[in-house]
Amino acid sequence: MAEVKHIFIICGEPSGDLNAGNLAKALKQLDPGIKISGIGGPILRQNADQAADIIKELAVIGLFDALKKLPQFYALKNSILQKIKSEKPNAIILVDFSGFNLRLARDINKTIPTIYYISPQVWASRPGRIETIKKYIHKMIVLFKFEEEFYRRHGIKVDFIGHPLLDIVQPSMNKSTFLKNYGLAESKTTIALLPGSRRQEIRNILPIMLKTSVLIAKKLPNTQFIIAKSPCVDWDIYNRKIRNTNLDIKIAEGKTYDCLNAADFCLVASGTATLETAIMEKPFLIIYKMNLLNYLLYRPQVKLTLIGMVNIVAKKKIIPEFIQLKARPKRISQEALRILSSPAQMQKIKDELARVKATLGDKGAATRAAKIILDFIK
Repeated sequence: MAEVKHIFIICGEPSGDLNAGNLAKALKQLDPGIKISGIGGPILRQNADQAADIIKELAVIGLFDALKKLPQFYALKNSILQKIKSEKPNAIILVDFSGFNLRLARDINKTIPTIYYISPQVWASRPGRIETIKKYIHKMIVLFKFEEEFYRRHGIKVDFIGHPLLDIVQPSMNKSTFLKNYGLAESKTTIALLPGSRRQEIRNILPIMLKTSVLIAKKLPNTQFIIAKSPCVDWDIYNRKIRNTNLDIKIAEGKTYDCLNAADFCLVASGTATLETAIMEKPFLIIYKMNLLNYLLYRPQVKLTLIGMVNIVAKKKIIPEFIQLKARPKRISQEALRILSSPAQMQKIKDELARVKATLGDKGAATRAAKIILDFIK
């Protein structure tokens, strides 16, 4: 009787959970007998044999948030190492979440084959981490072609699979149905707000987006707004922020792609959502703001002039970025109104986004990753 293979997956953020869950699903489809366990969120738990859902407890932004949770991270790392020691899986799959996962990889110390799925952004900041990857990771599986080229230059085994979002970014209903369900009018301009997927992001970014929306609505009265709510964040955070805005605004939980599909324009927090919006080919602006001390510590480590993933992939600024001190509602609203008032500019951005989408590879990335992993452990 063939040995049952066991894979242990570790992720710590909502986007990582989405990708880890879809990878687990693809592994099960290719090898129904495989055992999958791990640490992550609800999507991984749904597709694994056994996985702890602790995403809400792990989400942090910046050094100071991380320091507050150090005892929790330390305890989690020890718990995972104990599980690995007792269960002896055939492979460890680390998904994004680099601050934690690279430290974990050092402690695993190649005693079990370790694969990194969704690369840390070592090409953007903290280049010293490349040595950790070279020393402790057996194989990288990356989503962008430029990442494959980067790791090959450093002599690291790497496979490019394309981006899993090409399979994931799909609305669940047509635009008319969605607008009707949320009491929105088809005759109005719809602007979607994507303020992030973590509590602190939303506390920092949603007020800026709301103030921007108020200014836009004053100039374009025939405008309505919808917030794409993360299921990982409590409702009261959103409700407190939108109180007293007097905006025609709705909140849709877990319907990001329907929000994007219904939108004519978007305000988007820097991160995975910029690529999701690009795949939907919706004109948008990138906004990001974090705790000032975190920003002052983090910004000098970043080697790139652009931080939006869609601009990094394009290798030029196709989407305006309003980061930290530049994230001012007046400036953002002026740029939004400039683009919205120009059909030619709107079309130009859509064309640029279509080109970015074309560079993301073909559909089926999770299945390709699963095949690579199964070949590796066999």
